[in-house]
Amino acid sequence: HNGVLFLDELPEFKRGVLEVMRQPLEDREVTISRARFTVTYPSSFMLVASMNPSPGGYFNDPDAPVTSSPAEMQRYLSKISGPLLDRIDIHIEVTPVPFEKLSEERKGEGSVEIRKRVTAAREIQTQRFAEIENVHYNAQMNTKHIRKYCIMDDASKELLKNAMERLNLSARAYDRILKVARTIADLENATDVFHLSESNSDYLSSPSFGGVRGGPITLAKPFNTVALTMKAGWGNKL
Repeated sequence: HNGVLFLDELPEFKRGVLEVMRQPLEDREVTISRARFTVTYPSSFMLVASMNPSPGGYFNDPDAPVTSSPAEMQRYLSKISGPLLDRIDIHIEVTPVPFEKLSEERKGEGSVEIRKRVTAAREIQTQRFAEIENVHYNAQMNTKHIRKYCIMDDASKELLKNAMERLNLSARAYDRILKVARTIADLENATDVFHLSESNSDYLSSPSFGGVRGGPITLAKPFNTVALTMKAGWGNKL
């Protein structure tokens, strides 16, 4: 509770074990039933998982031989159900890093700077929900809160409408895309500008949503966002 659950090699877990997580991911609590009693415990956590794109790890990589058949790919990916993927807020594709990137001396953003941005964004959310009971950050918003704090302009509505229709997304996906967009805006200290393009692409980069590739965004524990990170070797698109 209030921690991080990291699952490496996600498809290697038994499907039944993974399906058990659907309730705590949605309700933030877990119920254990026995013959004589039933107990409910709080279970609000951040799920972070990683997986290879195929059993061999090099599916659709133009520089590596294909070692997995379509049947093996289907069997491998079928261990993760659509409803479970639907509860994962952010899907990020990690492609192989070329030598030029590995050897360059340019420094990226440091952890200290990232922490400052995360702390500032978390403070924005604390103030936003100060008068709302049991809501402390964007991930806890219900439909009423989303309508109040995630107001879209016409262009954003059209973008999201096209994504919903083209990829047949669920109502849960709609809410999660808006929550991620609100969080990205908080990270950039924006009040009314929602990064729907970025949040759409990050959510839809999963193979279950058509393999639309998205750019990376900063993940942080205070937002309780859920990420599925694809390991190197994923290739460009499914």
